[in-house]
Amino acid sequence: KLQEVAADAFDGELDDGYAAKEVFEQNKANIGLTYDDVIFLPGHIDFGVEDVDLSSHVTKKVALKTPFVSSPMDTVTESAMAIAMALHGGLGVIHYNMSIEEQCAEVRKVKKFKNGFITEPTVLAPHHTLADVDRVKAQSGHSGIPVTVDGGLHSKLVGIVTKRDIDFLEDRTLKISDVMTTDLVVATEPVTLREANEVLRRSKKGKLPVVNDKYELVSLISRTDIAKAHDYPLSSVDGEKRLLCGAAIGTRPHDRDRFLALVDAGVDVVVLDSSQGDSVFQIDMVKWIKAQKPDVQLVGGNVVTRRQAHHLIQAGVDGLRVGMGVGSICTTQEVCACGRPQASAVYHVARYARRFGVPVIADGGIGNTGHIIKALSLGASCVMMGSLLAGTAETPGVYFFQDGVRLKRYRGMGSLAAMKQGSEKRYFASSTKVKVAQGVAGTVVDKGSLKNYIPYLTTGVRHGFQDLGYARLANLQDAVADGRVRMELRSAAAQREGGVHGLHSYSTSDAYLPHSARPRFNHHHVAALFSSLGSLGCGVVALGGLSGVNVGVGRRVWRPGNTRPPMATF
Repeated sequence: KLQEVAADAFDGELDDGYAAKEVFEQNKANIGLTYDDVIFLPGHIDFGVEDVDLSSHVTKKVALKTPFVSSPMDTVTESAMAIAMALHGGLGVIHYNMSIEEQCAEVRKVKKFKNGFITEPTVLAPHHTLADVDRVKAQSGHSGIPVTVDGGLHSKLVGIVTKRDIDFLEDRTLKISDVMTTDLVVATEPVTLREANEVLRRSKKGKLPVVNDKYELVSLISRTDIAKAHDYPLSSVDGEKRLLCGAAIGTRPHDRDRFLALVDAGVDVVVLDSSQGDSVFQIDMVKWIKAQKPDVQLVGGNVVTRRQAHHLIQAGVDGLRVGMGVGSICTTQEVCACGRPQASAVYHVARYARRFGVPVIADGGIGNTGHIIKALSLGASCVMMGSLLAGTAETPGVYFFQDGVRLKRYRGMGSLAAMKQGSEKRYFASSTKVKVAQGVAGTVVDKGSLKNYIPYLTTGVRHGFQDLGYARLANLQDAVADGRVRMELRSAAAQREGGVHGLHSYSTSDAYLPHSARPRFNHHHVAALFSSLGSLGCGVVALGGLSGVNVGVGRRVWRPGNTRPPMATF
């Protein structure tokens, strides 16, 4: 009898929570909502995590298999980041805080990249000496160096100098031409990585130069690089199987020259970069671009309201970037009193843009995989990430140590430091005498390589989709729009309850990073430890995994600034 009653229950009686329309459009409190303010209620699971498909569109014509886009910030995206993002199915947008020539060079690096191929190898000329080889090895670690007629790429290959050629020679003034190997095994373009691997296997060589039909060097393949190379089935590629690449430009008249140069360099997606996208400057730029190059995919923004979105859609953009003042290093909302909480901005703009088939990129406010899931569910086709990717190996800049922690610098494009390098036009401040910062500069902890980090993020998103009961992004967004996916608002107490609590201490790195992406203790950490503990007069330090470190006693203690290395025994 109870089963019959349950079977006859009206579906509406089983609907806990509220529809997105009730939460965002019938909000009697008149408040904007952030990602942390809302929580989705779980659905029914009838598929595995591996069945989740995250494919989406970043613009009308450009599709991605992973809905991740890296932000065009000068401490986030240059060619290394763009390559890594594209290999994992996303898209990198190269910043424009550099000259036109430099930005175009970064785009070309991405377009020319082939997984496993060294497209810009170090090259020497026959007149160079063994001392030059030593210098290259010290700087880059390369021991197998191709030799061309003029010492450059795209020049005739004449030999290769390897470790075995020079190891036992004492005279370092000898010319390379006297010792280099000239009996070469090469591959001729076009060649696949699999074919190159087979040549290396048969020849038992460590390096394989790739030449064109004129015997000019075009790239180099290393046995060790092939061993490390991954197969990336989700790669974002164009019709010629080249990696996709995005680039940002401003909205001023001189940015038209930058746009045309980027198109010649092969860019696939152009992002108009402005903190407030609803301006006559951007609308004029959109119309001009569409008149000059109608097939170039163009993303406009940033916007947070339907009216802003309407103006740019009418102008002809192929995608919209949503977010204003919500980035971790952005202070626009505090300084200018303009912006919108990100969950509300994404929901309302995406709901309007959907009528016209214009994809929306949720830009900013992404701090974890839960935020990514919420942004996508509320209508975003992709998420643009800055702080979440900052600190990875592929970001520009170098690592440094502070208080024994390995860090990288990260700054907002509205910070004074970034404005001095050219980003002031993003904030309409090019001609102002007094610069008002709309961002800050700071540091972030080392997150490791994207090779491990992106798979970790995508797996977390897939788990979220599974808990919601939808294996396809389009199906999930349809369910949110028509009220089948339910949600609730979270009180401050509920947000505390949903996070880590009740512990004396815990490690966020263990909670949010895969094991292979966690910072490891290496010789850099040892040096930092010497510097910190040596100044305190410590003698012997026991380290997990190491037998011990003798940092010195008495006068032999190594202190910061000493040129003499510490006494150390492992």
